[in-house]
Amino acid sequence: MPPLFNKTFDVLSNMLTYRSKRHQVILSNVTNLDTPGFKAADLTFRKDLRDAMVNKDKVQMIKTQDRHMAPGEKSNDPGNYEIRESEEAVKLDSEMANLAENHLMYNMTVEMLARKFRTLQTALKETR
Repeated sequence: MPPLFNKTFDVLSNMLTYRSKRHQVILSNVTNLDTPGFKAADLTFRKDLRDAMVNKDKVQMIKTQDRHMAPGEKSNDPGNYEIRESEEAVKLDSEMANLAENHLMYNMTVEMLARKFRTLQTALKETR
């Protein structure tokens, strides 16, 4: 039902998926805090988006494998985030800050999605 649910619903849904996966990664970092040799990890979506926005003239997509998307091809898979390890050990303070930020962003995304549904519900009630 594309006319009923616009792209905003898709974006918010994908952001909920991203926030949920990031929450799992951050919790994994906190859980393995005392594990010798464990390196902190995070999802790279934010870094990649920022790099793409800053270097939009320099980014060129090339299809190097059959399973890669061609330039201009869109993916419906919201799970195209990559987990990257840092070279640093896990720091509890920074991980707890990341967890709090992620939690707030998740709640904000849920609230935005709820408002979209309330708007839709109001529009449906008005047409009766």
